Amino acid sequence: MRFIARILVSGLAVLITSYLLPGVHIHDFITALLVAVVLAILNTFIKPILIILTLPITVFSLGLFLLVINAFLILLASRLVSGFQVDGFWWALLFSIILSLISSFFESQRRQAEEEA
Repeated sequence: MRFIARILVSGLAVLITSYLLPGVHIHDFITALLVAVVLAILNTFIKPILIILTLPITVFSLGLFLLVINAFLILLASRLVSGFQVDGFWWALLFSIILSLISSFFESQRRQAEEEA
């Protein structure tokens, strides 16, 4: 049940972020949910491999290279999901930052609601 709630929250965050950024286009909420699922899968399986492969540059950049990895994963998701388009690397980078902020806000609200219930 928590996984479904997280995907719904992530889908809403993807939709809101796409409305905020003119360089990110999304067809509808179902596409946003699909993007959330694809990003969850990519973050689970591909991101750890990329982190290990780029560990020296990540350490040298004090972790800022992780933003580049996130942008790459968003560009990959835009290739995999029809109805989701990102106009370039910088839009993907900005999308990843804003998506993280919005998702964190929604997750904190969801956890707070669970604690009160």
